[in-house]
Amino acid sequence: MDSDKLNQENDHMGEETYQNDSSDMGKPPPWTQQITVRSIVASLFIGIVYSVICLKLNLTTGLVPNLNISSALLAFVFLKSWTKVLHKAGIVTTPFTRQENTIAQTCTVACYSISLAGGFASYLLGLNRRTFELTGGSSTIGNNPRGIKEPGVGWMTSFLFVTSFIGLLVLVPLRKIMIVDYKLTYPSGTATAVLINGFHTSKGSKTAKKQIRGFIKSFGFSFVWAFFGWFYSGGKNCGFAKFPTFGLQALKHTFFFDFSMTYVGAGMICSHLVNLSLLLGAILSWGIMWPLISRLEGKWFPTGLPETSMKGLDGYKVFICIALILGDGLYNFCKILFFTSRSIYARFLKTNINSRTVVPSNDTEQSEKLQRENEVFIRESIPLWVACVGYLIFSVISIVVIPLMFPALKWYFVVVAYLLAPSLSFCNAYGTGLTDMNMAYNYGKVALFVIAALAGKDEGVVAGMMACGLVKSIISVSADLMHDFKTGHLTMTSPRSMLVAQAIGSAIGCVVAPLTFFLFYKAFDVGNPDGDYKAPYAIIYRNMAILGVQGVSALPGHCLQLCYGFFAFAAAANLVRDTVPRKYGKWIPLPMAMAVPFLVGGAFAIDMCVGSLVVLVWNRVSRSKAAVMVPAVASGLICGDGLWILPSSLLALAGVKPPICMNFTPSH
Repeated sequence: MDSDKLNQENDHMGEETYQNDSSDMGKPPPWTQQITVRSIVASLFIGIVYSVICLKLNLTTGLVPNLNISSALLAFVFLKSWTKVLHKAGIVTTPFTRQENTIAQTCTVACYSISLAGGFASYLLGLNRRTFELTGGSSTIGNNPRGIKEPGVGWMTSFLFVTSFIGLLVLVPLRKIMIVDYKLTYPSGTATAVLINGFHTSKGSKTAKKQIRGFIKSFGFSFVWAFFGWFYSGGKNCGFAKFPTFGLQALKHTFFFDFSMTYVGAGMICSHLVNLSLLLGAILSWGIMWPLISRLEGKWFPTGLPETSMKGLDGYKVFICIALILGDGLYNFCKILFFTSRSIYARFLKTNINSRTVVPSNDTEQSEKLQRENEVFIRESIPLWVACVGYLIFSVISIVVIPLMFPALKWYFVVVAYLLAPSLSFCNAYGTGLTDMNMAYNYGKVALFVIAALAGKDEGVVAGMMACGLVKSIISVSADLMHDFKTGHLTMTSPRSMLVAQAIGSAIGCVVAPLTFFLFYKAFDVGNPDGDYKAPYAIIYRNMAILGVQGVSALPGHCLQLCYGFFAFAAAANLVRDTVPRKYGKWIPLPMAMAVPFLVGGAFAIDMCVGSLVVLVWNRVSRSKAAVMVPAVASGLICGDGLWILPSSLLALAGVKPPICMNFTPSH
């Protein structure tokens, strides 16, 4: 969910290893030939696998690493293997180009982004009965039973189709300004382009072969290990996922290594700071705070409350987690607005100076390469009327359809959202281009609180959550498209083909994501606070909406003071990191990362720290080899474990249970 912010430390992985070879970049094919059947087929298969992975991560912790680079690698592997097999069979095929690689990667990312940001683990799941009951049921003011809507493939797919395409059109008229005129870097898009360009050189091809071998080995190990571990998980608290690594007492406080290759791989991709922040948050919450607060039962909160009551211990877990997230989000929101405003003002002044000053040109090889990139990017223009008419049509459809699906969200709220969307999307996309931090979730949270308060106690919870999803979807998709445009600019891929690929990927994702979610929802106990798929953000988002309706009366005793403290800590930690020298600031923990284990426990934080340990040791042994192989090996671990979910869920749906239960009890 809110992992976009956490990925800023990781988006440059591989950028130092691969360098553009401008001499190898010939004239690109026409945009209609850049989109091929094999690239769409490749993105379909990779998108399905990554949709499963993203949903697993979202439904367990909500922390998802950046998968753009690994999706580019898998697209290269798939299409390169395809062309080789056909060539050996004597079938002539069109050459595999960097443009086709870019199209496949763009389509893949658009597909699995729907699973990542579609609300399946947050605001959509927060509408179901289980989340309604976990947040206090009818006894909670504003938690109206009429606001219950159980998940369904039909309405979820319709909602995604209505909301997922508007963001593709809102900033299309400004693409030249953002990419060519302002020269925004979009670090994730740049890193992906550098990787793709590197693949399609003689040196990059050799490196890619090494990465492919590493990916296949780690993928096979991860898949076989997941299959092996399944045999021993035939009951509650059974299997390696509940292995008491540090003893039974630590197990009760969620401190153990659960042998999840998904999180070990994610830890290898995420920076050390992210992983250590997760571990610090787990120690602070489950190691210190929750044991101390639980002893105050009867003083701070009533005795005999249900475990999931928001007036008991769970209330402290949820609302302190929310305070950290909001403190971190508000600080970064203000910081990005400040830098965005300052940068735009500086460019305005520079434009005025340049209009009076003639700057001599310097025709270097780099400038010639940039001129070719700009020429392709500008020549393949997207008509302004297409963007305007498309935005208007999709807006009218949403204004009519969404209030019919969710009567609590009135049509005039939707109109206001679409009137504000272009300006908000520009601010977010500009800030993302400068810092690589997509703040769409924070814009969504602002909409959640505002609409929840305006809609009132009867309808505020549902209206707030759906307004959050609506605003977040538009702003997030528009920023993602700018990332893709930057990748296309550096790989000389036509903006027209990029926009079409993004639309195709989004359409595939609107179908794949709900079906994948229901695979989890029917096969596993999704939303159970004591299960493997806790879906923490469903509870968080519904409680945010309740907080918007009720105000601070929703908090248990002394929780408000703790929330104030952690909110201030989140802002202060970010301020210190941004002001002190980098050699000290790099050790200041990330509040957003610290917040996640407050609610879900510390086991996954230990897994991710193991991933960091692997990278640390690998760098000590061979830094150059680690820089090349870590992304590939990490992707293999994530994909192998994630792919096992498909057969395991099918076995669960068929009623086939693991034959053995391995658990641990005290010797006495």
